[in-house]
Amino acid sequence: MKAFHQAVTEWAAGGSGTPARELAVRLRVRSAVLLEGLSDVAAVDALADRRGRDLAAEGVCVVSMGGAMNVGRYARLLGPAGLGLRLTGLCDERERRYYDRALEPAEGPDGGTVFVCVADLEDEFIRALGVARVEQVVREAGEWQPWQTFARQPAQQDRPAHRRLRRFLGTKAGRKIRYGRLLTEAAYDTGCVPAPLEELFAQL
Repeated sequence: MKAFHQAVTEWAAGGSGTPARELAVRLRVRSAVLLEGLSDVAAVDALADRRGRDLAAEGVCVVSMGGAMNVGRYARLLGPAGLGLRLTGLCDERERRYYDRALEPAEGPDGGTVFVCVADLEDEFIRALGVARVEQVVREAGEWQPWQTFARQPAQQDRPAHRRLRRFLGTKAGRKIRYGRLLTEAAYDTGCVPAPLEELFAQL
């Protein structure tokens, strides 16, 4: 499935679609989850692991598109006009218009559904888990001191704690990806997986 995802990425960048088509048949790919970035992929993968699901074996490809504005291109390649896969997606509210426009041709009983986070997935986790539990995850990840230093910055003083946490998660390269998995695991273990992620899985 990693090879299929790579083939799709190269196809979306202007390369040949032949490798993706051949792999789709060989792997019996039936659906694609269109995600904005790698932190969303980390969350989906973590929830699949916790639930004992092998999405690749089930014919589900989890696609990182490198931004919501690319969803139209991926939907054309993978949806009804391309490989004919069932499409689902997860996005932020501010990016919903891109998904709605791209997935409209795929709507119906076989797919085209997008699940929407109010701000973003990190915000959903903070609201679901609560600030104290997210801070515990940060502490367990060995980043309590960086978080405290960040929270004491003058620019952060007037922000509510949940907004400071959300900002902190995006301040260092790779941090959102790491916490995509850690927050998903914490949410699953406490029975409070955010609704958009829960609803996405119900469709897979």
